[in-house]
Amino acid sequence: MKTGQYGGRPLTEKERLDAIVSILDEHQFISVKDLTEYLDVSPATIRRDIAKLHNLGRVRKVFGGIAPSSETTSQRLAARPFSASRVLQIERKVAIAMEAEKLCRDGDKLIVNGGSTCFEFAKRLGYRNLSIFTNSMPLASALYENGACNLVISGGAVHREPGIIFSPANSDYEYYASKFFLSTQGIDASGLQESHPLLVKTIHDLQELADEVIVLADSSKFSIRARHISMPLARVSTLITDDGLAEADQRMLEEAGISVIIAKTGTPT
Repeated sequence: MKTGQYGGRPLTEKERLDAIVSILDEHQFISVKDLTEYLDVSPATIRRDIAKLHNLGRVRKVFGGIAPSSETTSQRLAARPFSASRVLQIERKVAIAMEAEKLCRDGDKLIVNGGSTCFEFAKRLGYRNLSIFTNSMPLASALYENGACNLVISGGAVHREPGIIFSPANSDYEYYASKFFLSTQGIDASGLQESHPLLVKTIHDLQELADEVIVLADSSKFSIRARHISMPLARVSTLITDDGLAEADQRMLEEAGISVIIAKTGTPT
């Protein structure tokens, strides 16, 4: 495990608890020692966090660490906050972002939605000669502080849980793009899926403003089921994923007429 993965400012207790649950989604068991290295806090703090999560039913205390509770993995993954998901599957997300960048030409007008994979992608475009529209507060902040591209931000109030800027009175966006890049919480034959209804609404609105829809999704998303369909597969032209994609999922995408780009990560399938 990588020491200091959550470097920088200390996490709040809520962020720490969410991060522990998210890390557990990648493993069947995590020791107290591993969690102290991931989160850079004391064993006593980790033990208090584990006790609280155990009492809430979010994890199960076992000797030396924690294991998944009876809650399904897909339910936990669908509820994962941006602050926690941003650091997971990072090798896959960076590889996907590199492939997505190849599809962008100088002068392009793009829409980039929220999500941790789109965040990695957009960071690579900050100093390109591009116009980027986004309703993602984390992404807009990152491009403002570390970029020179033309940045257009959706108007409205900040909705902190999904991390987006939205106003019902301001949903008729005066912006049109050649490509709409978005992430997703889950994928199956029914389409792209999200657990937050506001994300479903904004994705529906934004896809009307672009010629081409490009989905950035690591292979773990094909095992996740969220509550709402945000977009049918028929609207997607290209999907970029990693080399952990199962053959059955690739066939499903290709049968839906989607061009599949596989980013090489060296991760065993």
